[in-house]
Amino acid sequence: MYKKVFLMAPKGTLIPIGGNEDKGFEDDEIHRLDYVEEGILSHVVREAGGKTAKIVVIPTASSIPVEVGKNYLKAFGTLGCKNISVLNIKSREASESRKAIALIQNADCIMFSGGDQSKISKYIGGTTIHNILLDRYKNDANFVIAGTSAGAMAMSAEMITGGSSTKAFVKGAVSMHQGIGLIPQLIIDTHFIQRGRFGRISEAVAKFPDLIGVGLAEDTGMIIKNGNECTVIGSGMAIVFDGSSLTHNNEKILKVGTPMTMTNLKIHVLANGDEFNISTRQINVLPVASPFI
Repeated sequence: MYKKVFLMAPKGTLIPIGGNEDKGFEDDEIHRLDYVEEGILSHVVREAGGKTAKIVVIPTASSIPVEVGKNYLKAFGTLGCKNISVLNIKSREASESRKAIALIQNADCIMFSGGDQSKISKYIGGTTIHNILLDRYKNDANFVIAGTSAGAMAMSAEMITGGSSTKAFVKGAVSMHQGIGLIPQLIIDTHFIQRGRFGRISEAVAKFPDLIGVGLAEDTGMIIKNGNECTVIGSGMAIVFDGSSLTHNNEKILKVGTPMTMTNLKIHVLANGDEFNISTRQINVLPVASPFI
């Protein structure tokens, strides 16, 4: 109903994140990068214009929005940011409020939290603030939209909403719904390595082989410029699923619950600093001797 096709390359920046990104106060072995210099949220701040950027956190997807909002206030505050607002949208009416519209219109960066991605499309999809997000992303080169976990998955037009990793490669293991269509060329999945989601994104790509699947590990993201040029950031891996060369795909003819066959599915495993071009589907990998290693 509200899928968006950009006829020209969008000027804004998208930053989907795989969830559980370093917020500067966790003691977790997955967080290996210096938080202030190389952490994912430090990338978000730099892309948004630095410490003076107006950042709006939207914890709509979360079941504990107050706590999530406080965590992001603290995390961005640690990076020296002062202009941080929390906009908790829990109804479509709230997406039409003057406060919400003004915050979205004036923000340099929008940060969608994790939780249930269906809530983002339910309460925001097709509303005034959704249209403002699409318009600003299309036309404003200084505008950043970031999202973690559910907030990243909702960026797709074909959005994964659920699926059991224990039923991998069985038709019907993945459920899908309409996302908010910021990056319609991709299907994004998150917590990818930690929750064993290889199978469900494979089925998603089988359903839509013209789209590219991207599985983001925790504390891992992508900076996407011009709706096309992707650079991996963070301490984990980004797995790219390219179904454009599939020579066998029996998803359409199978009954639900039947094991699937896919041949010549191209998969890339990318890490911090590696690049992927959506249009050409080309990879640019950092050399082994790179200082990022």
